[in-house]
Amino acid sequence: MPPKSASAIMLTFLGDHVLGRDVCVYSGSVIDVLARAGVSAEATRSTLTRMTGRGLLRRQRHGRRMHFGLTPLSTRILTDGSARLWRTGAVNDDWDGTWTLLAFSLPGERQRERHDLRAALAWAGFGSVQGGLWIAPGHPDIGPLAGAHIRVFHARADASTDVTEMIAGAYDLAALAARYTGFRSHWAPFDADAADPLAAKLHLVTDWLQIIRRDPRLPVRHLPPSWPAAAAQELFFRLNGALAPAAASIAAGLLETVPSGDDGDRPAAAADQLDA
Repeated sequence: MPPKSASAIMLTFLGDHVLGRDVCVYSGSVIDVLARAGVSAEATRSTLTRMTGRGLLRRQRHGRRMHFGLTPLSTRILTDGSARLWRTGAVNDDWDGTWTLLAFSLPGERQRERHDLRAALAWAGFGSVQGGLWIAPGHPDIGPLAGAHIRVFHARADASTDVTEMIAGAYDLAALAARYTGFRSHWAPFDADAADPLAAKLHLVTDWLQIIRRDPRLPVRHLPPSWPAAAAQELFFRLNGALAPAAASIAAGLLETVPSGDDGDRPAAAADQLDA
């Protein structure tokens, strides 16, 4: 599996233990939890600072201790990730046949902008059919891509179009399949009974999220036979189910939380003078 960043593990932690609870978590207990997953205290502190600067976390003092809570932006990102994990899944077996078509045109001298737009399109689940025409199954979120140089349409393929061939030409299916087979190769031998449940669950969910967030959810009926996503997803659900109860119990014993918005008994101006 590709290496995981401290921020990726942090997001998994927040999604598992903070999302939906309306609490802020003491920074020291965040350090304790992520340390079990191999993240150093320095890396955790740096990640908390960076995520706060990016509007993904907010600080809240309680006495002399600094706590961190979610923001509307991080709540939206984590909610989207939760939907991909537990509702949408990795296997698109109920596609209704609709496509989102996106066309763009940028002058040749705007190469950097063209490169960035192509990267954003690929991240959003689009594949290049030809020239400036890109496609994605269903109705992906194109809000972040909107601009004067972009035109978006929704359509269905004509009967004369070989959809399987079109998908194979627009997407790197070998690379996508390799991520799922790599996940299975890494996690299939895993012994849940011999591992630290909290650390293992943080790594498991982070690995899985890194795959499915890059998966355009192509219609399975137009993918090669024995597409590996279903088997990988079954493995993920099985291991997560085995690890979840013990991981939640361990986290509950480590995490110190306060209600969101509660700054303790001190006035905010005085609290800001205290050490973290």
